[in-house]
Amino acid sequence: MAWAILLAAALADIAMVVALKYAEGWTRFWPSVAGLLFANGAIALLTVSLRQLPVGTAFAVFTGLGAAGAALIGMAAFGESASPVRLLLIAAIIACAGGLKLSP
Repeated sequence: MAWAILLAAALADIAMVVALKYAEGWTRFWPSVAGLLFANGAIALLTVSLRQLPVGTAFAVFTGLGAAGAALIGMAAFGESASPVRLLLIAAIIACAGGLKLSP
């Protein structure tokens, strides 16, 4: 269950980044509010997951999945570069996060 909560935390982190992109430097009220709410939700969920998961592993997975997810959404929704090297490195981040989950 802790891993599912950690995944939810990473998804909330990705939602925060997208909301803050739309907030345009805090100049748009509702996206700014959404960004803050998602940020608080991400931290709250991360905190709950830390009851059962090692802190280093949980934080590495949280930040890795958040960064990879944000990069993929940036490519899909905001026209950011999707070069083969960038995609390979994002895949490596996801693979490393999965490897941490599988390690004893």
